Amino acid sequence: MRIPRIYTPVALAAGQTIELDDNAALHVGRVLRMQPGQALELFNGDGRDFPATIAEAGKRRVTATLGEPLGNTSESSLRIVLGQTLSKGDRMDYAIQKSVEMGVSAIVPLVTEHCDVRLKGDREEKRLRHWQGVAVSAAEQCGRAVVPTIEPVMTLPQWFDYSASLDARLVLHHRTRQSLTTLARPGSVALMIGPEGGLSADEIAAAEQAGFLATALGPRVLRTETAPVAAMALCQWLWGDFNTPD
Repeated sequence: MRIPRIYTPVALAAGQTIELDDNAALHVGRVLRMQPGQALELFNGDGRDFPATIAEAGKRRVTATLGEPLGNTSESSLRIVLGQTLSKGDRMDYAIQKSVEMGVSAIVPLVTEHCDVRLKGDREEKRLRHWQGVAVSAAEQCGRAVVPTIEPVMTLPQWFDYSASLDARLVLHHRTRQSLTTLARPGSVALMIGPEGGLSADEIAAAEQAGFLATALGPRVLRTETAPVAAMALCQWLWGDFNTPD
C-alpha cells in the first residue's frame, strides 16, 4: 500500500510530534481509517518530505511524530508560469490539478474579453482558497513537496507586467504556424491560455506587443482546460523533465 502524503502548513522538524489540521485529520482518521503506528509522509511546501508515524488517531484528532527529512527530486528544472483564463464549472479545477501534476510553478487566473466568469470581493477570495486547495491535493497525489501558488486574478496588463522577467512568453492559439519545437531552450516559460471562446485578435496583438510569441500546439482547437496540459507536456519534453541540460 502506498504511504499517504499529507500537506500541513506548519514548520516541521525531525523528532517533533505535531497535530494535523482538521481537514488532514478527517482524511487520515475517518477516510483512510489509519491507526497509531502506521506510516505517513508529511510536507509543508519547503521542498522536503518528512517520514512520520501516527502517534494518536481519533475521529477528530490525529498526531504524528516526524522522522529525518528527505530530499524531494520531483521539481522540474524548468520554471513554468501559467496564465489561465477563468472558466465555468470544473474546467478551472481540472486545469489547475493537471498543471500541478505537470510541474507548474505558479498559476495566474486571468480575465479576458470572452471570459464568462466574473469574481469580486468575497467570491474571489473563496475561489482562490478553493483553487489553492486543489493545488495542495494535486501536490499530495503526484509526489511534489512544493505547492504552486495560485495568484490573485489579473487583467491582461497586470499579467504582462507579472510575467515580464520570464525567458519565453507564449500566447497559445491555433491561428498561427509557429510551434514550440522551433524555440531556443529557455530556463523559464509563461503560457497564456484563452477562454472557451478564444482570445480576441486585439488581445493576441496586445500580448505580442508586450513580448509574447504567438504559438500553436497543432492544427486542432483545444479546450481551455486541455491546452495547458498539452503545452506543459511539450515544454517538459523539450526543455524540462525529459530533456535537462548536461
